[in-house]
Amino acid sequence: MTLGRRHATVVHVTTTDISLELLLGPQLSAFAAAGYDVVGASAPGPYLDALARRGIRHVALRHATRAMAPGRDARLVGELVQVFRTLRPAIVHTHNPKPGVYGRIAARIARVPAIVNTVHGLYALPTDPLAKRALVYSLERVAATCSHAELLQNPEDLPVLRRLGVPAAKLAVLGNGIDLERFDPDAVAATDAARARRELGGDEPGAVVVGLVGRLVREKGYGEVFAAARSLRERVPETRFAVVGPEDPDKADALDGADRANARAAGVRLLGARDDVPVLYRGMDVYVLASYREGFPRSAMEAAAMGLPIVATDIRGCRQVVEHGVTGLLVPPRDPRALGDAIERLVLDPELRARMGAKAREKARKEFDQQRCIDITLATYERLLGHMQGAQ
Repeated sequence: MTLGRRHATVVHVTTTDISLELLLGPQLSAFAAAGYDVVGASAPGPYLDALARRGIRHVALRHATRAMAPGRDARLVGELVQVFRTLRPAIVHTHNPKPGVYGRIAARIARVPAIVNTVHGLYALPTDPLAKRALVYSLERVAATCSHAELLQNPEDLPVLRRLGVPAAKLAVLGNGIDLERFDPDAVAATDAARARRELGGDEPGAVVVGLVGRLVREKGYGEVFAAARSLRERVPETRFAVVGPEDPDKADALDGADRANARAAGVRLLGARDDVPVLYRGMDVYVLASYREGFPRSAMEAAAMGLPIVATDIRGCRQVVEHGVTGLLVPPRDPRALGDAIERLVLDPELRARMGAKAREKARKEFDQQRCIDITLATYERLLGHMQGAQ
């Protein structure tokens, strides 16, 4: 095994390949450009070709699943141990709640020299029921004993991990970022923006398009959004709602037929998964994120970078992206009336939309550049490799 940067193998473990490509793709490319041999390990899916175009090798995990499946999760630990023993990486870097736990444990069993975990938002919040917090925090405490570095996307998780006994020397705030060159309103042609607007339902004069981008699961607050849309359809008929996002059938709270019927009854367009999201943002006037739980939401950062005012729930993650009254409006979670009122306020006030959208873009360019995350991660790798070399 090579311990220097050049050709040192780094395995990034996620649940699915969609996370490797859409959440981590540019970072994986940057790590490869820095001299690392980057491998992605996840359940296989439709994004393998995109990873291959980046030059990222992929190892398919047979037992990785987003569903609650303790038996498969247990088998995943053994599968990961074998993968790590075969690849003999210098570094294993885990992501997402389940791979973050099982991946760290498997990497320690396989005696991987350096183990890094990115906390994309602890799966339990201080407001969650005690039983859930006890389970999640206990698993996190155990898994953290296996790692050498914990990179936190959200600073609100820092005091929680400290209370769990994770040593301060392991903890660093990573933040989150996006590709500001890709998510740039000036990079989208006017003809493409007009096409997107028509597809989102904003083809009529005076229409105001309210857009959402995210997986089709109830945790994203779609029930409240559909209820708000139904109310606004009568109160502010110029409002148009459109949702862009993939199915997530493995999740227990995946949207079902009744949810889709509610969306249709409220006049909400469901566009499915798309690979032209920057163009679709240009067709929107307002962005909404009504989630119950977030780490540091990428879609809200993207929308901000595209110059959209945002209505979001007042939760961890959304608070880091949206400055209430400046770049958008924060509302209580699970409150369709408050959500609808905030959307209505922006729909009826184009000057407020323009002002908040400009401030959102300004904030994004100052705070949401993915290069900072890349630099912190590379510095972490270098530090750990240095310690490994010093120990030889």
